[in-house]
Amino acid sequence: MKKISIFLADDHVILREGLKHILLEDSSNEITGEAGDGREALEKIDKLKPDIAILDISMPTLSGLEASRVIRKYNKNIKIIILTRHDNGEYVRQALKNGVNGFILKDSAGDDLLKAVRDVMNGNIYLSPKIVTNIVKSGISVPGSRNNLKIKSDKELLTNREKEVLKLVAEGKSSNDIAVLLRISPKTVKVHRLNIMNKLDIRNVTELVKYAIKSGLIDI
Repeated sequence: MKKISIFLADDHVILREGLKHILLEDSSNEITGEAGDGREALEKIDKLKPDIAILDISMPTLSGLEASRVIRKYNKNIKIIILTRHDNGEYVRQALKNGVNGFILKDSAGDDLLKAVRDVMNGNIYLSPKIVTNIVKSGISVPGSRNNLKIKSDKELLTNREKEVLKLVAEGKSSNDIAVLLRISPKTVKVHRLNIMNKLDIRNVTELVKYAIKSGLIDI
């Protein structure tokens, strides 16, 4: 029977060794490669083409989220599992948007990792139970998982104030103009803009304008 080939990417060598030990408890798994940063991971994964890539969310040169987006562009079949210390619903949403198959907290990897490998290889999405509990409370759900809650749209993730700021940014208003119109400080406007970009995974004003038009926040 063919073994499941697994690639590990984490900048902490000791943690990688621990993860390998856990994964190899199941004789059907094999470690085909490893990396200490995101770009190295992309290069090796492209050559090795493992069944599963397990990526730390916080790596030098390229984060696990960014790497997952790139991997999914050139390989639709590889399963991707993200590892993180942060129980953050927004990270989960971005990961799923990037086509990630599993999202695991490092402090529960001992219990979850082997389950995650089996689940994603069976075509399911796996989340650490603690993450599931928190996303249920926050209203975000997981398509294809054991939960059937409705996922919030990108627009629903924004607060009313963020929608106001986004609309004004898209209309060409400067931070100072927005501050005057909304009676808040320019610094607060900048914080709202940063939050909007992070939530929507958008990196420039042009894309913000496109999003605002597409979502109906402004008319053309």
